[in-house]
Amino acid sequence: MKVTKTIASVRKHIAAARSDGKIIGLVPTMGALHIGHISLIENAREKTDFVVVSIFVNPAQFGPADDFKRYPRPIKKDLKICREHGVNIVFCPTTKQMYPSENLTWANVEKLTEHLCGRSRTGHFKAVITVCAKLFNIVQPDMVFFGRKDAQQAIVVKQMVADLNFPLKIVVCPTIREPDGLAVSSRNKYLNPKQRKQAACLYESLQKSKQMVEQGVTDTKKIIRQMKNIILQTPHAKIEYIEIVDVKTLQPLKRIDRKALVAIAVKIGPARLIDNILLDAGRK
Repeated sequence: MKVTKTIASVRKHIAAARSDGKIIGLVPTMGALHIGHISLIENAREKTDFVVVSIFVNPAQFGPADDFKRYPRPIKKDLKICREHGVNIVFCPTTKQMYPSENLTWANVEKLTEHLCGRSRTGHFKAVITVCAKLFNIVQPDMVFFGRKDAQQAIVVKQMVADLNFPLKIVVCPTIREPDGLAVSSRNKYLNPKQRKQAACLYESLQKSKQMVEQGVTDTKKIIRQMKNIILQTPHAKIEYIEIVDVKTLQPLKRIDRKALVAIAVKIGPARLIDNILLDAGRK
């Protein structure tokens, strides 16, 4: 496994792999790798011949009140995980390498970023989309792997790839969960044992929405009301949003009469946690 910090170096290694006819897979991460990331790496190894993992905590996508400075950066552990799971190259650039001067060019996807996380995190998706575009241009992968937990991010990036004609495929992999259903996330480390136990309310509320649809309830207000009741029973849980939206347009739905995304963001203690599931009233 090779580790590189420069754009020129990673391009050189990837060019050599491509000249050998290898299919290039990219797993973009911010480090603090966990079993969710490992599942993405394993998917990339299965579907491609040459796996690149990028590790870059992108400062542009953190707001003033976000956790950029305390975001975990266990690089030695991350490299060990990558080595053990057959990664070919780890690209871990510095901020100076990715943003050598003031960045004056930004990518943006309209409409899809108006709801869910985009409502409260001004500029977040502009930064995410821009850094993804930069990574895609640097690595020039054939396939890029994202987790379904960050559903809005995956949908927005897929739209950018389609609109700007990037010659690559976005692969969205299933959410990896803890035994109690909590979606695996780097930010789970912020929770103390009591808060970690309380965080199971997110998945419980999502399962309630699934149960209600299976029972024939399609009114999204009724479903959201029941989900809120579950979460608000948890001490100190603060709901940022619970929304049920069209899975393609991310516009809010009044009734679940098509494939829908049920998405939530809840703050428990110091951690802002997000999760989602897909529902379809026509399928049991």
